[in-house]
Amino acid sequence: MTELLGWVPLFPFLGFLTLVLAGGRLFKPLIAWIGIGSVGISALLVCLIGVDFLNGTVPFYRLLLGSWIAMDDLSAPFGFYLDALSMTMLFVVAGVGFLIHVYSAGFMESDPGYARFFAYMNLFVSAMLVLVLADNLVLLYLGWEGVGLGSYLLIGFWYEDPNNGYAARKAFVMTRIGDTAMALGLFLLFTQLHTFDIQSLMRLATGQWAPGTLLPVASAALLLGGAVGKSAQLPLQTWLPDAMAGPTPVSALIHAATMVTAGVYLIARTHDLFLLAPAVQFAVAVIGTITLLIAGCAALAQTDIKRILAYSTISQIGYMFLALGVGAWSAAIFHLLTHAFFKALLFLAAGAVIYCFHHEHNIFKMGGLRKAMPLTFWSFIIGGAALSALPFTSGFYSKHEILLEAYAASPGLWAAGCLGALITGIYSFRLIFVVFFGTQSRTIEKGLGLSMSVPLLLLAILALFGGVLQIPLDSVFPVNPASSDALTLVSVITIAAPFFGLLIAVLFYLTHTFSSQRFANYGWARPVRKLFLSGWGFDALYDGLLVQPFTSIARLNKNDIVDRLYLALAWLGRELHRMISAAQTGRVRWYASSLVLGTVAVIALGLLS
Repeated sequence: MTELLGWVPLFPFLGFLTLVLAGGRLFKPLIAWIGIGSVGISALLVCLIGVDFLNGTVPFYRLLLGSWIAMDDLSAPFGFYLDALSMTMLFVVAGVGFLIHVYSAGFMESDPGYARFFAYMNLFVSAMLVLVLADNLVLLYLGWEGVGLGSYLLIGFWYEDPNNGYAARKAFVMTRIGDTAMALGLFLLFTQLHTFDIQSLMRLATGQWAPGTLLPVASAALLLGGAVGKSAQLPLQTWLPDAMAGPTPVSALIHAATMVTAGVYLIARTHDLFLLAPAVQFAVAVIGTITLLIAGCAALAQTDIKRILAYSTISQIGYMFLALGVGAWSAAIFHLLTHAFFKALLFLAAGAVIYCFHHEHNIFKMGGLRKAMPLTFWSFIIGGAALSALPFTSGFYSKHEILLEAYAASPGLWAAGCLGALITGIYSFRLIFVVFFGTQSRTIEKGLGLSMSVPLLLLAILALFGGVLQIPLDSVFPVNPASSDALTLVSVITIAAPFFGLLIAVLFYLTHTFSSQRFANYGWARPVRKLFLSGWGFDALYDGLLVQPFTSIARLNKNDIVDRLYLALAWLGRELHRMISAAQTGRVRWYASSLVLGTVAVIALGLLS
């Protein structure tokens, strides 16, 4: 079945082309069949390929579809590479992406841009599939930029609102910063190692470069720049909360299954290079740790249901970066897998609340929905438990593994990760208690159709039991035996951390033993809450340091100083022309006199010299 690999990204792309060219003339049911069916066929192929691959004894499979770029020593074919890592990513992108597409059929049913929505979604999925299957960095970069284009189109889908267009541009520009660094890293790798083939690059780098030297450090740092931008990690994390401007299925697709995990995948795919740059690898861990803490604190203060989940995504990607930074490669990808399940579930469940609540996003205008929306309530309970890493959920197994391996590398990083787990328990159950408990503030008039209910049910099962789906990655990554030495006390603290968060949420938001409002109004708490609500003020910082100076210079230069130079040259040309043209009188005697005077002057100069 592995020979069918080339069809996996092709079907969503064909769906995109069909909907772009003919979507406006098709009936909605047919649009849905094309949009969902194209991704569904890819998901079916992935299942067939996965069974064949996992039952086989070959650790990888390479498929060459043709030549793309071939000149001198530059070669970049259309080639796909399948191993345990890319197989895992295929299950996430195609499987979870298919469920999100099914959900979208009901959520977007009344939207006038129905065909355009599914066209963009198909393009996004196709680009992400190319990214995770590419066997060379040029093809990977094609998928990388395709995902960037798809995210821009989807975030700004409701472009009639200028704020949505702003959010799309912000995401596009901020991720381009990281993409520029990544492109420079690709150029550096090619100029030094003369190939774009990923496996060959890793072998050559390991064989030719000494650990800690300039070239591997510079290359890894530039690739890290690309990963930070795409995965919304410090300092390029501010685009992700604003990306909530898009429809809720877009948030689920971008934040759970695809785009934000691309940076994690890039570092994991090039892990040999990061092993040659220990300082950069440690920087990955530090960036992830700081990001998971600041994003978790920001989530504590949000009132928009989708922004809470957005900051949660940034925090959970931080855990993946922490794992990558301490060499827990398999744990990072395992958490990527489980995160796709429970975060897609949470976003789609949030979409169900928004859908039934007439597009209300403020959680404090909701309440008492557990009886009116039982499926959504239990979806949130399961998703919140998995997000908080409560025992026997999928998130518990992956996050617990990350924290134990973090302790083996650095007790400080482990302590920060446990603090992040406590914070996660607080904001996860704060959201659940506020939205689903208390007094119901509004009657629910609309119910969830089958297309929205079935994906919630399947994702809830995966979020609960998905921990058993871990794919063995020993053939891709080196085994880290340090995690087996973790102390029992450390394991107990790791497990207990989210329970303390749950207890705090119960006391403040369920039993109201303590008043959250009174606590927030304390003198010292008010500015802290404001800081958290603003996402630690990064937008204001960047606005003051970068945006305002740039716009001020633009205003001063509104007439364009560069144009002044060209205008001066044009003026000089006109003046010289006017001066020269004054000598053209048309009088023959004046011309003859000028010739005589010129001749006399030349002779005189000759005699004097």
